[in-house]
Amino acid sequence: MIPLSVLDLSVVTSGTKPAAALRNSIDLARHVDGLGYVRYWLAEHHNLASVASPAPDVMIGQIAAVTKHIRVGSGGVMLPNHAPLVVAERFKMLEALFPGRIDLGLGRAPGTDGATAYALRSRLDRREGDDFLERLHELILWQTREFPAGHPYNNVVAMPDDTALPPIWLLGSSDYSSELAAQIGMGFAFAHHFASHDAVDAMVHYRNRFQPSAWRATPHAILAVAVIAADTDAEAERLASSFDLNRLRRDRGQYLPLPSVEEALAYPYSDAERTSILRNRSRLFVGSPATVQRKLQLLIEASKPDELMVITAVYDHEARKKSYSLLAEAFGLVKREAA
Repeated sequence: MIPLSVLDLSVVTSGTKPAAALRNSIDLARHVDGLGYVRYWLAEHHNLASVASPAPDVMIGQIAAVTKHIRVGSGGVMLPNHAPLVVAERFKMLEALFPGRIDLGLGRAPGTDGATAYALRSRLDRREGDDFLERLHELILWQTREFPAGHPYNNVVAMPDDTALPPIWLLGSSDYSSELAAQIGMGFAFAHHFASHDAVDAMVHYRNRFQPSAWRATPHAILAVAVIAADTDAEAERLASSFDLNRLRRDRGQYLPLPSVEEALAYPYSDAERTSILRNRSRLFVGSPATVQRKLQLLIEASKPDELMVITAVYDHEARKKSYSLLAEAFGLVKREAA
């Protein structure tokens, strides 16, 4: 069976404040560590009332400290928001503290609106246009130490200098990152849960064009999918009503906390809104474990991922934990000793 991992946004609900959402993330990480999940990645978002964590590196340290087996990483660090040296130092520190358990996933989007992106970068060296490649190159140079002769950074060392950067993954929702990850020989994670680009195309493209490198000898493609599992199809559909209303609001630019099931079921949807919900459901897998597994299997067979990374955003924290438990059982994960 395919390995499973977790992508966590530290989702804020209408009944859960951001501080509690962060604590829920730590609790969920402990839970899935014992279930046999491979990775636990945390995203970077800013100025969103629906997402509690803007600093994945901070959460990575907290979660790695209370888990035993699972790899913990960023899904991802939005590199244009940060000086590459800062990213190198923080993730070398994490790797030194938790050797062999840290992942560095990188994204090229800001993870926020334009004004917030400007505020994040106002003290950085602002460069014209998309500077992701430039920043990625610099980040790699902090590891390889191959700055040109006479470059001032030759006298700067990213500490701790006895620790290498953890494995780097490029994240994407289009064909750009799949092509780049293949060219430079890094791992690739595709965001099926919000991408408009075809997941099969991106995953196959990456695998077919992969060039071995010092980072990876073989390709490794992660497919991130949104899943809501419950004991029955009907219960899963009930839980998914929160997602439906939340996504409808997001499409209107309203990034509000995740609504309760009761609020979502009482909402007076128009015919146009119901059509929009049906369209958004193409990115969400809902149902009993058997139903979800059957739906996912079609995508797995077509895109051939090495790993599935599951994001489950439901109103009730215990229901979220149960969804991951049901998936672990359905996909045959082997339980492990808790930390």
